[in-house]
Amino acid sequence: AIRIDPVTKEPRFRVIGSEVWSDDPGFAEAAAATGVTGICGSGIIEAIAEMRIAGLVDASGLIGSPEQTGTDRIIADGRTWAYVLWDDGDTQITVTNPDIRAIQMAKAALYAGARLLMDKRATDTGDRGVLAGAFGAHISPKHAMVLGMIPDCPLDKVTSAGNAAGTGARIALLNIDARAEIETTVRQIEKVETAIEPRFQEHFVNASAMPNAADPFPILNGVVDLPDVS
Repeated sequence: AIRIDPVTKEPRFRVIGSEVWSDDPGFAEAAAATGVTGICGSGIIEAIAEMRIAGLVDASGLIGSPEQTGTDRIIADGRTWAYVLWDDGDTQITVTNPDIRAIQMAKAALYAGARLLMDKRATDTGDRGVLAGAFGAHISPKHAMVLGMIPDCPLDKVTSAGNAAGTGARIALLNIDARAEIETTVRQIEKVETAIEPRFQEHFVNASAMPNAADPFPILNGVVDLPDVS
């Protein structure tokens, strides 16, 4: 988990396996077993979303300079900038513009796929969201929505299904009636091939922005105030 103070731009975080925040007493002892060695998958999502909320990153995904952001945690990284999340003298962990770009490309593909399904249902809004997979179980819905990874909907309606594929495999293995239901259901599935859909590229490009260059996120905007920086 990672949080960044919108005023001071200072980060606080927890390491995997510990509930102690980095600015709490006892953090060094709690993190001693593993140390601070990198950023996990759900952590980088929270880090970039928090940077967007704090005004360190603009909607296009660019990190501002020290003068623009008001913090010396921004350092030069080639022709762009990087945000120093941790530096104990031995280990320095930063969030760079290539890190952000990689997340943008991945989340844009996810959102574009969801948006195509919404197009098939002739709707621009969603009532709820379900994050599948073991990774989805650790993603913060608010931070995923700040990035525009998932469509706008009430945050309390975004839930995790956990390892849905594994659960389904066990059900099919152990329950003959459920297996028959699955066999019937799969024949009714309509496959959407994203690569050949006419609007995929349009949705993908719009979804590269955080949260989105075209689609409004009114529910998110009622929860989080994203600064208009450039």
